[in-house]
Amino acid sequence: MQGTILVGTAGQGILRSSDDGRTWHRLGLREAIEFDGTVRAMAVDRNDPRRILVGADAGLCVSEDAGAHFTRIDSPLNGLTVWSLAIDPSDSRILYAGTGAPSRCRLFKSVDAGANWKEIVPVFAEFCEGVNRPRLLTIAVDPGDSKDVWFGVEEGGAFRSRDQGATWERIDGPGRTIRIADIHAISIQRAPDGAKTILLLTVNAVYRSTDDGLSWSALLSREVFDGQYYTRTVQPLADKPSELLLAVGDGTPGTRSMLYRSADGGVSWAATRMASAPNSTFWAVGVHAADPSLLFAGTKYGQLHRSIDRGLHWTKEWREFSEITSVVWTPAVANLVPHAQTTGIPALQAAP
Repeated sequence: MQGTILVGTAGQGILRSSDDGRTWHRLGLREAIEFDGTVRAMAVDRNDPRRILVGADAGLCVSEDAGAHFTRIDSPLNGLTVWSLAIDPSDSRILYAGTGAPSRCRLFKSVDAGANWKEIVPVFAEFCEGVNRPRLLTIAVDPGDSKDVWFGVEEGGAFRSRDQGATWERIDGPGRTIRIADIHAISIQRAPDGAKTILLLTVNAVYRSTDDGLSWSALLSREVFDGQYYTRTVQPLADKPSELLLAVGDGTPGTRSMLYRSADGGVSWAATRMASAPNSTFWAVGVHAADPSLLFAGTKYGQLHRSIDRGLHWTKEWREFSEITSVVWTPAVANLVPHAQTTGIPALQAAP
């Protein structure tokens, strides 16, 4: 594989490999992201594989060299923890960023590639029942209609805008099909004929709509995924959006987890084959249109697994990490140079 793998963590910043995972490099000194910092989200610009946006505890950061170096984008997100990022599929100048614990849950938008930002949703409640402080975990932009934007908050609900964030409507709540406010992921797929499928994951169920959100079918995760309820994330394959990968586990961090695959847009699911059992719930999946057969998936307790056949089979990488929060790979190759090492002991000089 030619390219760069980037693993975002809670406690080791970002680790990168540009030699197919044989060696890994932590961030060096004087980077915008601390080498022992927390990273929650990463996104690769589909029009420029060298450009990578990162949401961290320092705010919003960007790399223009495939992850070799990072700078912080000066914005209202400075000092906020960024949990989610989305790049408009039709216009990469339009960006969305969601924040959350330990900072307040907020949603921001930029229309000039990150130079300027505007908060587009009123600040959410500071506290909630389930996770103490809410976090905006997911943002989805319709690949066939960039005016249609969705986001979901862990312990805060699911929201939709039909005008690129100018106005919003809440789609969960009492009397609706989606009643639980614990939203983990939202994904929008478009078939070649333009048909639209929306998947919305709560903590314990998968909701699916094929009529633009007018109605939803529901799968209770515990009944479908071998007793596992903690439904974490869903990832479509770039070249065939009807092929989906879903991560689910028995809790957080969990002791048992599996990646399930759908070939029909989420109607049915089948367990993938794991060469070794994961040590905790799968938390993040990374794929790029340059090679949809190559996927990476990271667990809560730091294992990185790889598939080279579109997610059918998985093997564990040799390197393990601290808590994995996000994974991406880009076909651009970062020029990674090991930074200087120190023993912390001054060299002894021979007596004259």
